[in-house]
Amino acid sequence: MGIFTGVVLVAYTTIAALLGFFDRIEAGGLDLLMLVGGTTLAIARRSKDTNGQLSYFDGFGTGIVTSLVASVVLGLGFIVLTVVVPHAMDLTRVRDIFGFDLSVVLAFLAIILMGGMTGMITSLIAMQYFKKDAPDPMKSED
Repeated sequence: MGIFTGVVLVAYTTIAALLGFFDRIEAGGLDLLMLVGGTTLAIARRSKDTNGQLSYFDGFGTGIVTSLVASVVLGLGFIVLTVVVPHAMDLTRVRDIFGFDLSVVLAFLAIILMGGMTGMITSLIAMQYFKKDAPDPMKSED
């Protein structure tokens, strides 16, 4: 599910860059919403695969791995897009300070960090809903 989410993010980023609205903050916000959706869907699918008996840490790990894989795919797609269509990716502020090569690497690492942290927070929240219920000690099993 992480690769699928990453491919969707790359496709969206490519379209946003080619249409010229990549530099707007809303474009990045929509990326995050897609990442949250992909992470939540991966946890829901894992819960369905285990018939609702998903342990908290199993789902938490699923969400984090999904978001990290999607972030790495997006970061690699960002590097390819920067090489193929350099005018579409406006990194002039970072380029002035660090140089062209470092700015792409810095952007790649920032994408992975932002995606990983978003996935961690999403997994913490989503697992409150998808975790298996603990047995109730007050109920008798008569």
